[in-house]
Amino acid sequence: MIRPRNERPRARITGTGRYSPERVVTNTELESLVDTSDEWIRTRTGIRERRIADDDTSTADMGAAAAREAMGRAGIEPEDIDVLILSTATPDRLLPSTACDIQASLGAKNAAAYDITTACSGFPYGLALAEGHIAADQAKTVLVISAEKMSAIIDWSDRSTCVLFGDGAGAAVVQPAEDERGILSTFTKSDGTLAELLWRPAGGASIPLDIAVLDSRSHLVQMAGPEVFKAAVRSMCEAAGSALERAGVAAEEIDLLVPHQANIRIIESTAKYAGIPMEKVYVNVDRYGNMSSATVPLALDEARETGRVGPGSLVLLVAFGAGFTWGSAVVRL
Repeated sequence: MIRPRNERPRARITGTGRYSPERVVTNTELESLVDTSDEWIRTRTGIRERRIADDDTSTADMGAAAAREAMGRAGIEPEDIDVLILSTATPDRLLPSTACDIQASLGAKNAAAYDITTACSGFPYGLALAEGHIAADQAKTVLVISAEKMSAIIDWSDRSTCVLFGDGAGAAVVQPAEDERGILSTFTKSDGTLAELLWRPAGGASIPLDIAVLDSRSHLVQMAGPEVFKAAVRSMCEAAGSALERAGVAAEEIDLLVPHQANIRIIESTAKYAGIPMEKVYVNVDRYGNMSSATVPLALDEARETGRVGPGSLVLLVAFGAGFTWGSAVVRL
């Protein structure tokens, strides 16, 4: 029997952190790679620039950097971590998990470490898993990391996708709540029947990487843009409404909506459906592009650092990604 949420140990975010590569790639620079323009990209996506990691910077490197910031703000040591959850669509290798690489880098010798692959919605999924570990009394300290090197899986000759994505990482430390602050609700859902609208067709066990795959570039991201846009709006709206309902919170009570940063029009549609004005929505898609699952935790940490949120703030997190997957959470910081 599942205990009601109010009878289970509650969890809260006690520290956040982020990492973004130094290299900035503007829309104008992309004009020399593909047939596009700064105006075309800005008017359709809201993106002006994105961060791109260099060849020597791995997904694990970025995730560990964001994690160290979050750990410092939470006041914990590597040995305190019981579970390390990494959300990534860009693992450094397929075996073993990149989470284990980060565990080794941090020296988190007491932690169970594992990857989740729910693409852009990975951070809400990670929070739900972290909350579950704490509610089941399996852990006291969970480190949730989202790290993405999207530049490594993008076809830089495909103008429909290469202009959208960037690299980066965000992280959060989740621990038992000691007061009214904490994760008030989570919501996760998926629809695998739409997988082929946003996917990497080859390069896995079903179609192993070989010369033919490399020549066809089918190991790189492919996306049916208009269909993905419609599904994203529909799913993000469902996720936002469901999280608010489960938390028993009205839209006007939300201090800040932190949505997945994929497209400004998707963000605006989600905010409108949720009944949250744009002045209470955090937007940084113009500076980072779509960093897959890293967008939400990076934006949350940036919002905290810039004073948009603080202790006691009520925040709605919502995201949508390949799979299709979507998720959300209402959190009192």
